[in-house]
Amino acid sequence: NRCAFRFRIRTRIKLTGEQLMGIRSFGKRLTADNLEIDSERLCERFKEYDFVSISDSESRTRTKIAGEIKRMRIKPRSGVPAVELVINDGTGEATVIFSGRRSIPGVDHGKCIMVDGVPHRDGDRTVILNPAYTLLG
Repeated sequence: NRCAFRFRIRTRIKLTGEQLMGIRSFGKRLTADNLEIDSERLCERFKEYDFVSISDSESRTRTKIAGEIKRMRIKPRSGVPAVELVINDGTGEATVIFSGRRSIPGVDHGKCIMVDGVPHRDGDRTVILNPAYTLLG
């Protein structure tokens, strides 16, 4: 239980509320800095390619985007297996769905991929269904 764990830490270390908030805000700043550093790294990595950035991609227009695979899962959609990837190029994230597949050879976390497809908006995320793809070095 997370609450019990937090209580044990507070009682052992004897932190006041102000000190605890200081530690939390310091942790949040570290996380924000890591996200910013990761974003800059990805922007630099994909700058050399002549692809549209994820944040600039237009819905319902054939687009080539590239990014690093951040998350990967197998998620059935209407009873059909589907591989779902989340790629990030430093400007944003896009969800890429390959319907009817349980795996894609060569695709793994941290690898770079270029997808050629038609993005659309699904709520607050950009989704591309069954695109052509190329693994980047």
